[in-house]
Amino acid sequence: MVTKQEVIEQYEIEALEESDNVDLSEDELENGSKGQLIKRAGQLRDRRNELNQMASERASKRDDLNAKTREKVDEAQTHREKRDELNEQVQEHKESRNELNAEANELFDEVEELKEDLELDEGKSIEELEEEIEDLEFRQQTEVLSAEDERELIEKIEDKREQLAEKKDKVQDTGELEDLIEEAEEVRSEASKHHQKVTELADKAQEHHNQMIEAYREADDIRDEADEVHELFVEAQEAADKHHEDFVRVQKRLRELDKQEEEERKDERAEKREEEKEEAEEIYQKFKEGETLDTEDLMKLQKTGLL
Repeated sequence: MVTKQEVIEQYEIEALEESDNVDLSEDELENGSKGQLIKRAGQLRDRRNELNQMASERASKRDDLNAKTREKVDEAQTHREKRDELNEQVQEHKESRNELNAEANELFDEVEELKEDLELDEGKSIEELEEEIEDLEFRQQTEVLSAEDERELIEKIEDKREQLAEKKDKVQDTGELEDLIEEAEEVRSEASKHHQKVTELADKAQEHHNQMIEAYREADDIRDEADEVHELFVEAQEAADKHHEDFVRVQKRLRELDKQEEEERKDERAEKREEEKEEAEEIYQKFKEGETLDTEDLMKLQKTGLL
């Protein structure tokens, strides 16, 4: 499992330094001067912008990694589909192979049954019978035999000739057997071709399976990295949001102070107008009593509308 520090180093992500963050205490917010709060607002705004930029860069890294994850998942899915397609072909060739092998087995069983019917594997071969007959005939011609021995020898020769004729008749009927053997071997050969395709396709399917597993593994690794970068994004975004909230609070406090100052100025102006009015009324009273007014007094009366 990749760590945050490894992700920061691997993707050259700027680390968030807590010491660079700007703190705002409640005491400062409530009791700080307007000048202090204006300065603090600027610091909060600048740090917020830095953190938003940092969060944006981290989000971009995260999105890139998520895109690579999707690419790897798509790659794995492609290998999965190819593997499944090949496995279907393997199954088709297996079925064909098994059917052909079953057919070949039936044909070879027929071959064995036909051999048994022909009894070609029983008794002596044609060559052996021909040699035995030749030996017996040579003996008849070269040896002096009694009538009884010669009769028995002639009977043996006739018996051998009958066996030979019967064997030759059976051999003439083996054309069907040869055709059956050839057909069985052809079917077996076709089954072997399907078995070879089963092996080839199964090997290819295994390659795609291995590539699918590797692609999924890589996707998991990249997803882990993306998750770590997302946590780094959240870290920066939350810090930016905190600075923005404090900035807004300071701005609100500054508006309150502006409002207080405006109220104070209004009060001062009202108080000043009241004082001017009282002074003007005193001057006007003097005027009615016949006192001489100077220019400044006249201007004060004009300003208050008493003259």
